[in-house]
Amino acid sequence: MESPELSFTLAYIVFSLCFVFTPNEFRSAGLTIQNLFSSWLGSEDVGFIQYHVRRTSITLLVHSALPLGYYLGMCIAAPEKNLGSIHQVSDSWRAFLLLSLCIQLTSWTLVIYWARRRWHNHPISRALQSHIQPPHSGWGSVATSVNDEFRRIDKFATGAPGARVIVTDSWVLKVTTYHVYMALQMECHVTVTDSRQHQLTPDSASPAQILTLTVGSINPAVRPFDIRLISTEYAELREKLHAPIRNSANVVIHQTMTELFLETFRAQVDLNHPYTLPSGQEVEPCIGCMQVPANTKLVRLCHTEGADTESECQQCFCRPMWCLSCLGRWFASRQDQQRPETWLSSRVPCPTCRAKFCILDICVVN
Repeated sequence: MESPELSFTLAYIVFSLCFVFTPNEFRSAGLTIQNLFSSWLGSEDVGFIQYHVRRTSITLLVHSALPLGYYLGMCIAAPEKNLGSIHQVSDSWRAFLLLSLCIQLTSWTLVIYWARRRWHNHPISRALQSHIQPPHSGWGSVATSVNDEFRRIDKFATGAPGARVIVTDSWVLKVTTYHVYMALQMECHVTVTDSRQHQLTPDSASPAQILTLTVGSINPAVRPFDIRLISTEYAELREKLHAPIRNSANVVIHQTMTELFLETFRAQVDLNHPYTLPSGQEVEPCIGCMQVPANTKLVRLCHTEGADTESECQQCFCRPMWCLSCLGRWFASRQDQQRPETWLSSRVPCPTCRAKFCILDICVVN
């Protein structure tokens, strides 16, 4: 006969596996809390704060029900144990059932407390209360500000579902399973504290560097929190983040070949002759990113720079339509990735009219 200690050990192992392995299995099958309770949670894009207040609450209730669910499942899967009769089960199983009920009762009590006064006591609401200052008169006004900025398409967002990092014009947010950490950009400072090299990643077979950054705030009510991202996303984060970034651990951030090329690309283009817009012509947004003005114009100048007079470059008649970063990424994407030494001297077609140009033909709009 199976001993009570062995039964309790098996229960503990299965209970632990529920937390470690089943979320990924459920997620791959589409059985996530966001999908199962989507009608009650609402839309994250419409109400970011309200969505995560409900999500964290229902997540706590579901996760706290796992021990009790395991016990009820064992009642069906192992009828010979007579787990349905409390008076006949062993002390270890009775203790496990009592602990499961206590966890479930405690979680319900906590969620009911959070929901009082329209979720005023929820940890996310309390985090918003730390940022109440003019022109905001209450945490609801701060929540509206976060919701409005989250809906904008120019925000920076990355990370796994349980550790998402979101940077808007005014906020640095970290979305975890049970909480949403937040800090105002004007009050925070970011420090690169660690880096780890991973040989394999889900999206690429090449090694990846994972950076750890600590977000601190001059607001004493805001606790520091860590965010993690791949080093290839660091440049994009730095563009969106207005707060200063320090490197306390002297971490060397590995850039991709494209990012290294873009730095050289920008430096070379700055040496070219600028282009002056005709009178009355206005600068339009870049059609690549729609975030910054189009600040480049392709003008065939390579033959005047001492290059081959029989150059393959062609005259482009397009108006300024691309920013320097988008044009540089286009230039890099058309190169032989195995021969980076040829990138600067190569020619690519214009992304709009397909006229060939080289790096000497790119002029910054004056």
